Amino acid sequence: MEFFSQTYVALRGPTGAPQTPTDTIGRLSDRLSPATLLADRRAAVLALKGLSRDCKQEVGERALTGLLDVLYNDAEVDADIGKAILETLDTLCNTEDATAGSKELGSKHTDVIVSSDKTTHTLFALLADNNFYTRFATLQFLTTLLHNRRQAIQSYFSTAPAGPGSVIAVLEDKREIIRNEAITMVQALTFQSPDIQKVLAFEGAFEKLFNTVTQEGGVDGGLVAQGALTCVDGLLRFNSSNQSYFRETSLPPVLCALLQFPVSIDIQTIAPQEFALQFWDDQKRANTSLILGIMGMLIGSKGHGLPENLPYTRCLIETALASNAPTSLKTQALRLLPTNINFPFSEISLTPYVPVPETNGEEWDRLELASALDALVELAIHGEYNGLDASKRTKESLELRSAAAAVFENFVRKDEIRQAIVQAMLPSEDSEGSQPSRTTPLLHALAASPNTTSTLDPADITSTHLATLMFSHLLRSSPRAKASARLIIPGPLSSPAGQSSSFFVPADGPPQESAAAEEPEEEDGQQTLLQILTENLSLALLSRSRTNNSDQEAREWDRYVVGYLCLLSQWLWEDPKSVRDFLEAGGLGVLVEPINQTSEVDSIVPGLCAFLLGVCYEYNREPGEITRANIHPIISRLSVDTLIGQMSRFREDDRFKAVGPDSIVLSVPNQSVAVQPSTKHTDAEEGEIWFDWAFVDFWKSNYYTVQRGFSTEPDQLSSSNGQSAEATILISSLRDVIRQQSGEIESLQKQLREASRSTGQLADLEKQVASLKEQFGASEEKRKDVEKEQEDLLVLLDEVTSKRRKDKARLREAGLEVSEDETEDDDDDEDEDEE
Repeated sequence: MEFFSQTYVALRGPTGAPQTPTDTIGRLSDRLSPATLLADRRAAVLALKGLSRDCKQEVGERALTGLLDVLYNDAEVDADIGKAILETLDTLCNTEDATAGSKELGSKHTDVIVSSDKTTHTLFALLADNNFYTRFATLQFLTTLLHNRRQAIQSYFSTAPAGPGSVIAVLEDKREIIRNEAITMVQALTFQSPDIQKVLAFEGAFEKLFNTVTQEGGVDGGLVAQGALTCVDGLLRFNSSNQSYFRETSLPPVLCALLQFPVSIDIQTIAPQEFALQFWDDQKRANTSLILGIMGMLIGSKGHGLPENLPYTRCLIETALASNAPTSLKTQALRLLPTNINFPFSEISLTPYVPVPETNGEEWDRLELASALDALVELAIHGEYNGLDASKRTKESLELRSAAAAVFENFVRKDEIRQAIVQAMLPSEDSEGSQPSRTTPLLHALAASPNTTSTLDPADITSTHLATLMFSHLLRSSPRAKASARLIIPGPLSSPAGQSSSFFVPADGPPQESAAAEEPEEEDGQQTLLQILTENLSLALLSRSRTNNSDQEAREWDRYVVGYLCLLSQWLWEDPKSVRDFLEAGGLGVLVEPINQTSEVDSIVPGLCAFLLGVCYEYNREPGEITRANIHPIISRLSVDTLIGQMSRFREDDRFKAVGPDSIVLSVPNQSVAVQPSTKHTDAEEGEIWFDWAFVDFWKSNYYTVQRGFSTEPDQLSSSNGQSAEATILISSLRDVIRQQSGEIESLQKQLREASRSTGQLADLEKQVASLKEQFGASEEKRKDVEKEQEDLLVLLDEVTSKRRKDKARLREAGLEVSEDETEDDDDDEDEDEE
């Protein structure tokens, strides 16, 4: 009743006449003066709080200054007035209100409040108040100010005496509502401010945030756990100082523990089933994504080969290749692996799982033990769970498979690894006669013939296409790998590529018994891989040109052809011997027909055929049946302008231009329909792959050389500076070696300079010691001289004293007066002599 009475008196006025809102606000503003009673000020604030929603502008103009004075003077003393004043100011500064002009008014009031640091310092001081309503309202108001003027609040926080301590205090508040609001405020406070991130990290923010995550149930927690993990990510990202500090704490193992992954696990040890098989929902996916992002950040920010990063790398690999995690998390895990990864993929043992049909993911079958490299190749070629849903070809699944292919590309960057994998595909050296090569999933998918008798299977198309991309990574810029690849003789392929995914075959391991038991074809019928690829390209182009193809089926054949043409372009580049083998296998005739087509519906295939024809003409330098002189008339008949025009149209194609370094999966146009009528409809967006970034970069770097080569005469030297292909690539390889050795030499020189600096410092110290010894010797000699002089003076003084005593004695005997002082001195001297 007292409150209503006070409010009524404040609003009534002297005569009780009705007042306008402006008059009422003005009268209430006058009662905010420090001269009034605290109870009156409280009543005025509560009344202004109610008016601030409907009369935001008037309250801000008439009462904002008085409200701030009350905040400075009374909020810390009275909890009720503190809560009311903070809620009123928050309403005045709110910019998210749907009312017209609310955003502009909120920004205007915020500018008044942040014009000095006094209000911000007061708010951070109020955070230390343990009263629930005061602390909660302060957090809400600070969040609003940070939303409106983040940089100003951040600059004032740096000078606030109670800033860091009060923020950490609210992060560890036992009351969930306050702790959750504090997490939201800290996210805004630390955003793009490395200095504040460092201050809070060293005050213990990491420990408080991880405690919150643990209390909320780890990755199974809700939005609060997600908010805390987001704060941790914000404190670490782009902040090398905090990352170094975080590694020195006891928290890094917690990241693996939250995902139920063992921190200490041997390469040959299998990950526990509790980690591989878990139940997933959207919230758990979001929390796990944040943890994986933090792991990837820590791996990428410091040497990827360091022992402390090995558990993170292993966890990412296990998540992507041997778990039932959602597809998006597997893709993220693969993309977080560093591009210069040197992890021993072939040595890691893991156990893949596949879901049991019609169990809704509740039951899983364990597959054979495999190496991570096998699982990586299998995932890229056949998709998740041995190609269970490969025919759907959703954009999400293609993103995962393209990420696996990218990891494979990064893994085979070193020439010795490429050579080892290609060598594993060669026929056994101890076999008699010409025997087929060892069967591997990559080789199986690469050499499988296209199905020209029935409806195309999307799974086969994608498997072959990705196999061509991965095999091109093995051959690109590697003369040794290309030379070995020319010797590959694939064995008979009795089953479609999609059916080979029911088992794992090491990419550099022995063949399966079933494949080894098959009898090879007659020796005369055996073909090299390059010949088979040429034949498959011919069959695909022939099927593509059939008149009864639908638009979608023709598009699928185009993808088939593009995979072969991209691989052959990179294989034949700067490799005259491979060019000779391709031409002798009938490659010239295969390329000419698509270039002659008059239809302008598609520019991809003609442009690639023109490019590959130019590569063949440029590097046809080996003796053979088809020479440059044979190709030149064909180029003249096709017209150089036509060839260059086809390549220019290819360069402007959207499917080529849309490919970037981070994503090669494109959305399928809306008019596209399913290839197979039996394919189940899905709401997921469909995707397709045409090129990878490595080929796009290769094409852009070399198409001008090919274009210029069309105009050279048959007997003219190669336009690429006249060097042989192998010599050019050898020089490039040697340059890489020199670059690597230069780096090592630089590192050793740095160590030598540091050692020399230490040696120089030691020499200086020895000189200083010698100098000090000399000074000490000189000082000792001086000291001895001084002592000798003192002894001489003492002897002289003793003689003078003795003589003086005798003189005084004679004076007394002579009856002369001797002063008392002198007498006393004499007596003292005599006493001393007696003693």
